[in-house]
Amino acid sequence: MSAVVATAAIARAGDAAVGAAPDIEDAKPRADIVLLGVGTVGRAVLTRLSALADVADLRLRALANTRTRLQSADAIDPVAAIERLRDGEAADLQRSIAVLGAQDAVPRVVVDATASADVAACHALWLRQGLHVVTANKLAIGGVAANERAVRAAARAGATVYGDSATVGAGLPLLRSVRALRAGGDRILSLAGVVSGSLGWLFATFDGTRPFSACLREAHARGFTEPDARADLSGEDMRRKLLILVRAAGFALEPDDVTVESLVPEALRDRAAAPTDADWERCDEPLQRRLDSARRHGRVLRPVIRFDDHGRARAGLETLDRDDPLAQSRGCDNRVAIRSTRYATRPLLIEGPGAGAEVTAAALLDDVLSIAASAPKHRSA
Repeated sequence: MSAVVATAAIARAGDAAVGAAPDIEDAKPRADIVLLGVGTVGRAVLTRLSALADVADLRLRALANTRTRLQSADAIDPVAAIERLRDGEAADLQRSIAVLGAQDAVPRVVVDATASADVAACHALWLRQGLHVVTANKLAIGGVAANERAVRAAARAGATVYGDSATVGAGLPLLRSVRALRAGGDRILSLAGVVSGSLGWLFATFDGTRPFSACLREAHARGFTEPDARADLSGEDMRRKLLILVRAAGFALEPDDVTVESLVPEALRDRAAAPTDADWERCDEPLQRRLDSARRHGRVLRPVIRFDDHGRARAGLETLDRDDPLAQSRGCDNRVAIRSTRYATRPLLIEGPGAGAEVTAAALLDDVLSIAASAPKHRSA
């Protein structure tokens, strides 16, 4: 299958090339920000926020984790934020948000770098209150369709923006491309892709020379998986990403419409404690058999999401021909093939880094910058 390829770099360069370069001082974008979550992604947001100081006036007004919060009537220095947060006040989500106030002089943006269901449940409320929300958290729009519709309706009611670029592909132009195709009158026919950076790395690395559980230990040591790898191997993250993509393509799927293959052994699925390294050895024999079978036919194993032209949706491990575009993914890269009425015979293939704190942070702040740039400009003094 041949494909039209669009890399992240090409797509972003194309976006940047539109229009003449503005006068930096006159057009310097401004926004007030509350950052929720200071794990690896949140810390990368702080690092990038500091680096953007010369091109944007993005004021960090508050940051919080599950234990403490730090807020200021003025701006918090991103470089010192983590150290100051250690001596912050007790966590209080709504008080952290309230620091943004009710002013409309500059855009007010909540950046959700958590994986919290409680935080995701507040997205619609904040949007209705006039706060923009930028998120890497998939729970608000990757679950039941009613929640996703509530978020979109709240954004319309509040005249606000819901920045979701980081929810799929860590900032690759996946959602933007799907929406642009539809806006241009195109119809999405099918979608298929490798969208899990952790599973993509695992099955590109798992070549039979060592057990799958050994590859999983390495992935964990490199920080590619969650502390409890069931979050990666259950297929639920892939389901959420598929739902977000398919809904952007105009199809109202529910979670139960997606067939999900879990790679977590049944005995480990409902345990309260995270599985140990020895527990994951249960995966070795069945996955080795699948790998051997694929190799006998000259094929490879890859974790794939798929929505076909009959409306069927699936997330799980697939056996692919070696020359399949989705089989070419390396490391934590993501690849998504989009077939539409425009790209009916040769799918549009979008590829590039699809996991990692730095690229996810960049996607979050790209959405913030887009919101800030669309607001009325303020001339510097």
